[in-house]
Amino acid sequence: MLRADKTHKTRKTQRCASVKACRHILAIEGMSRDAIVALLDKAQSYVGGDSGKRRRLSVLEGYSVINLFFENSTRTRTSFEMAAKRLGANVVNMSVATSSIKKGETLLDTAATLNAMDTDVLVVRHPCSGAVVLLAEKMTCPVINGGDGAHEHPTQALIDALTIRSRKGRLSGLKVVICGDVKHSRVARSNIHLLNTMQAEVHIVAPYTLVPSGIDELGVRVHHDMHTGLRDADVIMMLRIQKERIHGAYVSSPREYYHFFGLDRKKFAVAKDDAVIMHPGPMDRGVEIDSELADDIDRSLIHQQVEVGVAVRMACLQTVMES
Repeated sequence: MLRADKTHKTRKTQRCASVKACRHILAIEGMSRDAIVALLDKAQSYVGGDSGKRRRLSVLEGYSVINLFFENSTRTRTSFEMAAKRLGANVVNMSVATSSIKKGETLLDTAATLNAMDTDVLVVRHPCSGAVVLLAEKMTCPVINGGDGAHEHPTQALIDALTIRSRKGRLSGLKVVICGDVKHSRVARSNIHLLNTMQAEVHIVAPYTLVPSGIDELGVRVHHDMHTGLRDADVIMMLRIQKERIHGAYVSSPREYYHFFGLDRKKFAVAKDDAVIMHPGPMDRGVEIDSELADDIDRSLIHQQVEVGVAVRMACLQTVMES
């Protein structure tokens, strides 16, 4: 357990004498299987018990965690805030809308300001791919990526992995199908990297217009028909259409999209008898998923994904501070 005494600033300075010495969580790509399993195991220890749900711990007592979100988020920011507080940390939620950033301050100037404040951990969400990595290069504290553009969302992939492992008992050998707007989804990319590392069989189902270029290099099988792609699936991950990142017409209409690519009972029937449904949220019911399936307590793991979110982020915060 970390000690919250006067020496923690000295230890941080020594640990981060160079930027490369800091342990960040910026992406799943490049993360080893052992590192993934260690994070999942640590998160599992916080799931369900008093330590993870109610009792405030002192693991990060005396440390400061800043949530710097350039994009609006309810689930991710609140989850990180709860995780930090349950570990005993002091939490600051920076409002970009009223900060110097909104007045024209550059990202690098922001990094210099946060370094001067002696920040212990920085959690960042940004609409531009690569922005969090750039910021991490200039920070003297660990940085956790809360989602950057269409690049990656590493903690969400860890949440999804823990949810699957808790239900299925494993990740390796499972057929996991990711359906929807893969082109603009950072969640899809992080999940693809993680599932491949854990030796799952990854498929995607999407319209031609929502499949990213170079998808073959990611080691997935691509389908453009739900009935074909979902056949014998163990896990089905639905994604919403990322309207905020789309410029132009990628789908003809929500109604037509649901007809061909929305998950309903008929399409779901070709999956395995014990197949489960996931969605990172927020859901657009009646567009990518039928409400009846989304709320099916026997098949849907959507609620469980939210439940384990705090535990996973507790594990990530503790891990970067112990590195």
